Amino acid sequence: MNATRTHPHRRPLAGSDVLPYVYRVTKYDPADRDQHGHYAGAEPATSDHGPVEAAYLLAVAAFAEDTGVDKLAIREPQLGGFVHFGLEPPIDGYGLADLFSAGPAGFHDGALVPIAVGLKLVRAMLRDNGAWCRLESEGVFTVHVGWDQYLYIGSNLPCETALTRTRALGLFPERLDASPYDFAPDDPAYVQRPADADFWARLHWTVSAHRAVFLEEVFGGNASRWHRLTRDSIETVRSQLAPRSQLAVWPDLLTDIDTAVAALPDEGLVEVVWEGEDGQITSTVVDETQFEAVISQLAGARAVGVVSMYAGEDLPLFTAVLPDSDGVLRARWQTEPTPSDRDWALLKALRRGQVVTGTVTSIASFGVTFVDIGGFNAMINIPELSWRPFDHPSDVVSVGQEVTAEVLDVDMIRERVPLSLRAVQKDPWPQVAQWIGQVVTGPVTKILPFGVFVRIEDRGDGFQGLVHTSELDQSPENVIEVGDTLTVKIIDVDLARRRIALSQRQADQ
Repeated sequence: MNATRTHPHRRPLAGSDVLPYVYRVTKYDPADRDQHGHYAGAEPATSDHGPVEAAYLLAVAAFAEDTGVDKLAIREPQLGGFVHFGLEPPIDGYGLADLFSAGPAGFHDGALVPIAVGLKLVRAMLRDNGAWCRLESEGVFTVHVGWDQYLYIGSNLPCETALTRTRALGLFPERLDASPYDFAPDDPAYVQRPADADFWARLHWTVSAHRAVFLEEVFGGNASRWHRLTRDSIETVRSQLAPRSQLAVWPDLLTDIDTAVAALPDEGLVEVVWEGEDGQITSTVVDETQFEAVISQLAGARAVGVVSMYAGEDLPLFTAVLPDSDGVLRARWQTEPTPSDRDWALLKALRRGQVVTGTVTSIASFGVTFVDIGGFNAMINIPELSWRPFDHPSDVVSVGQEVTAEVLDVDMIRERVPLSLRAVQKDPWPQVAQWIGQVVTGPVTKILPFGVFVRIEDRGDGFQGLVHTSELDQSPENVIEVGDTLTVKIIDVDLARRRIALSQRQADQ
């Protein structure tokens, strides 16, 4: 297990879907609160592991019974770390011993548990240093455990019988507008990337490109596993991931031990990941006071990697969250977005044939023009710049120019978007086809072994046609050079291949 790059969960949150009846249930007599509403009595802020704790559990059971709920879903689970207030000693197994056959990974978002198991989870939360989660029946019932033995219960019914029972247990229920622990996303506007078919296709492509990558599977706050992925292992690892896990794809982090140790910062929080001789991958989060101890654990490791725990540093290649088996993303937590994730969000909104506006950012030496369309660099290949001939892309566009183009394709796997500038322009070739039979005069632009090219329009980007050697004037004095003016007849326009055939010999007929 290791600490993860997630936010502490025990902070006031403003829920958007508040149940109509919410109660704060505590062992603290409201009469013992001071003028600021803070409890000033003698009750300790820890669990007694006895009758008071039992009363809390009986109260939860009473509200669940009044609401008609017999199963609860685990939401946003956390293990140790951020849930530790330091008031009680650690609990072996985070209070989850024998509750889940799959071990801690069974304590995942969306797992349905009977009320009896839900009560054991509430007990672990009341003991301060075990597991934490929201327990919910969506739109019907919620149980949240907060600081200092504060319990918040929400229901879609008034639960009068449960209220009477709670008071009889010596506890104090108080009506609230909402629980301070109702879920609210870190960024309501952020669209979370799901681990859907596009994600797995991109992962396969990335593994092929890098030969191997690492997949970090975060199945709960402060709970993760690392997997080394190759083309042969991706599907096996995929089948073993905990439901609704957050996934982060990293490049091959592991280096030799000396290099990894040298990468440790002078201070700060880092995650050290290492692969043992047996192939087992282990990780731990440490700060500068623990570096020496963790270095001693690396003896015999095949390879080691160091990842910063600070936001914005050492970002993975891309991230996602596992949807449910029906393809719907119901997990509410969000991964920290990478540049690739932001590109995904933009690409997901694009469609083939869509017309977009962007700014030319660069023209590559090989001719491809790159265009910024809302933060993503799309590309225009040379043939898509113009219907008309040109020598270099800079003859058509310039860096900093705003252009309007059509989306030719959206490649979600390689994250590429080819554009066409000419697709939004009128195709002049049907008009050119009507010139067959005309006699025109123009300069020779190129001489080849099989003929010469002549520009047939009086403009720099005018169309050019080929005068095949068989259609040239064969008189001895007719020596042609680039720049010479020829009078030619347009004898054919091939619209499919965009070619114009000319004849010097027929121009005189």
